[in-house]
Amino acid sequence: MSSANTSRRVAFETIRAVNESDAYANLLLPKAIARAALDTADAGLATELTYGTLRRQGTYDAVIRIAADRPVQEIDPAVLDALRLGTHQLLSTRVASHAAVNESVELARSAGSRGAAGFANAVLRRISRDTPGEWMDRVAASARSDDERLGLVFSHPVWIVRAFRRALAAEGRADELEALLTADNASPRVTMAALPGLAEIPDAARRTPYSPVGFRLGGGDPEGLVRSSEGRVRVQDEGSQLAALALVNALPVADGERWLDLCAGPGGKTALLAAEARTRGAALEANEVSSARAGLVRQAVAGIPEGIPVSEEDGRTRAGEDAYDRILVDAPCTGLGALRRRPEARWRKSPADVPELTQLQGELLAAAVRGLRRGGIVAYVTCSPHLAETAGVVAEVRREFDGTLEELDARAVVTSLSASDPLLPPQSDGSGRAQLWPHRHNTDAMSITLLRRH
Repeated sequence: MSSANTSRRVAFETIRAVNESDAYANLLLPKAIARAALDTADAGLATELTYGTLRRQGTYDAVIRIAADRPVQEIDPAVLDALRLGTHQLLSTRVASHAAVNESVELARSAGSRGAAGFANAVLRRISRDTPGEWMDRVAASARSDDERLGLVFSHPVWIVRAFRRALAAEGRADELEALLTADNASPRVTMAALPGLAEIPDAARRTPYSPVGFRLGGGDPEGLVRSSEGRVRVQDEGSQLAALALVNALPVADGERWLDLCAGPGGKTALLAAEARTRGAALEANEVSSARAGLVRQAVAGIPEGIPVSEEDGRTRAGEDAYDRILVDAPCTGLGALRRRPEARWRKSPADVPELTQLQGELLAAAVRGLRRGGIVAYVTCSPHLAETAGVVAEVRREFDGTLEELDARAVVTSLSASDPLLPPQSDGSGRAQLWPHRHNTDAMSITLLRRH
């Protein structure tokens, strides 16, 4: 088997595991690449095929439905995954058509039968006869509404398209919707953070425009740099960096402050807060209810010389009463802001997930408020722009603590950290919430709200 065919096999098996067993591509793919002993180029091909196919799955299903003249639900799941992988190569890569068709047919044969191989061959050859633009026109024409058209063409469930439109409209920027959907389908650039007081940004690196501790490498292996620095240099989205830094920089830090990262897993923000606490005379504690994720937090802060205590308690009771000066609530959420790096997430979430999450988010934020000392600050952060998870949760908690919470201007804080203007328009509800976006900031769609307890 050629190296390119091995890459296709690795991609196919990863896609199968994601769709059949609810596996996570970002966890499974690196292990599969290592087992197959792929070199850098072939690993890159396997990664592009896997993530590209998963991101664009909705669009490819629409193409396959038209080419096969049958609903995709009637196609054997393993054969359908082979068709998706072949369609991605035909419509979105420079892979030669004959290679894309032949190897995908072989994958269908190995997963199904001779009849499955013949069916896959016919469908893929039908797709290969027309250009990507012609297929996109057909897909768009099959839609019953404009929202469905956007969902099919940009490969997002319709409910997410609508949630994004509402969130952008809250800034008066609904016209950016297609740019956002396009950005969600692009591979994110690797961004890194140098923990302040413990590491320096390499001279050859390019600094990020908004986070003062962020940078991007021109090339090379970022994981090698992470290992050699003992975790004091980290891979971390710039939006995540800004969320932690906003809590630290919202108001001057007094010596001896107590800080808490209430929902700390997997620990990236915890590590940055720990480094900041170390340089500012504060003490940080971390909490993560999941034992597995708490283990990741301990790994993340292993490079902090003084060590950080990590508890494994329910965040709704962990903060206590009047105990902390600053609390980060990086709440469990739909993750709609990180669809670039979690390609399968868009197909796993549904509108039915939102009410349960917003209830939990509100309970965690309320617990954090009770855990603040007078004058203390909580940063409420979600990696989702969904208004129910952001503005809605904050509004409900502010009503609960009638008149005792002051909202600080998170947009001004983020702007003060940035070397470039981050373009953070006011929110229509008059709040100080800062909303970051993939298409505008090249970050995850991170929402940051800062509340101070009177």
